[in-house]
Amino acid sequence: MPSPAAARGHEVRQRLLAAAAELIPELGWSAVSTRILADRAGVTPSVVHYHFTSLQLVLQEAALAAMAGVVAEMDAAIDSADSPGALLDSALATAQPFTGSDPMTLLFVEAYLAGTRDATFGERIAQLLADSRTRFARRLADHGAPDPDGTAAVVFAALDGMALHRGLGIGPGSATAGAAMRRLIGDERKGRSR
Repeated sequence: MPSPAAARGHEVRQRLLAAAAELIPELGWSAVSTRILADRAGVTPSVVHYHFTSLQLVLQEAALAAMAGVVAEMDAAIDSADSPGALLDSALATAQPFTGSDPMTLLFVEAYLAGTRDATFGERIAQLLADSRTRFARRLADHGAPDPDGTAAVVFAALDGMALHRGLGIGPGSATAGAAMRRLIGDERKGRSR
């Protein structure tokens, strides 16, 4: 059993990560300061640096944890899919809440941009997404879909693109995108409307 001090330390770390995950989409990555983060988490700025070696590390860990949650949700959804079309439906359903202006989409966008400026962080994001894409491709292959690796890459890129375009008001609806993606996987049936 952890000591009371260790439990408090863990709780403070979690508050800092939760606050960072809120602030990244609210303010933008570069506008989050140690003081703002500390205020949101209800701690003093020195506590931030007691628990993390840098502000960037807090932001990175918070973003990766949030992104891993979305990836885990998609992975769980595709595990029960029994056809290529059902795999696509699961992926589209997982992506449906991402309007382009919602906090999670904005967190992903901010993290992607930060990943282009910090190669190590970018590699961690890429690995998280590549692992999920590989699982999706494996499930496509299990169901006999053509070119599962290439198809998974295009589906994942399309899901990201849909969220970005929705934020600009030009994104296709899930039904339109689903019909186009079904052609990629060789499943031309009419998709469920979303």
